[in-house]
Amino acid sequence: MKKIVFATNNEHKLRELKEILSGKFEILGLKDIGCNEDIPETAETIEENSMQKAEYVYRKYNIDCFADDTGLEIEALNGRPGVYSARYAGEEKNMEKNIEKILSELKDKTNRKARFKTVISLILNDEKYQFEGIVNGEIIKSKQGAGGFGYDPVFMPEGYKITFAEMSSEEKNLISHRGRAVQKLIEFLA
Repeated sequence: MKKIVFATNNEHKLRELKEILSGKFEILGLKDIGCNEDIPETAETIEENSMQKAEYVYRKYNIDCFADDTGLEIEALNGRPGVYSARYAGEEKNMEKNIEKILSELKDKTNRKARFKTVISLILNDEKYQFEGIVNGEIIKSKQGAGGFGYDPVFMPEGYKITFAEMSSEEKNLISHRGRAVQKLIEFLA
């Protein structure tokens, strides 16, 4: 069975993809190939960041791999935080502070349209591919829900009256940006 590395240290994401692609590919995580260093994420866009991570692993370990990057893009903030979503309020990557910052910046705004975007970059047999998943929605005025992570408590997807943080993980995965990008990756690999 062909081995492919998912360039992540997130055990939840790794387990999910191992389940989805079982029987087709053997999915390895960074620990499985002895990669313990921080992979650079210094690009200016989500697409470039995703590819930067995949290329780093592919070049250093000479193995087919894929990597993902995700950002929240808010229309009234000219697409911010975007590629800086994890560290929007500072390098310590504190999600509470990140949420406080966007809620503060949107305080007087009526346009609260936002979208989550995930890009998966795949390097397979020396060829490069990218798969994008987007979910549109809006930023609500205060946090709701205890599930999920990141900006989930303030993001309400289009067509729903609850935030990502109020959904079960199964419900969220069916409509999420990451779920949509992963589905495109799976269809391609299958």
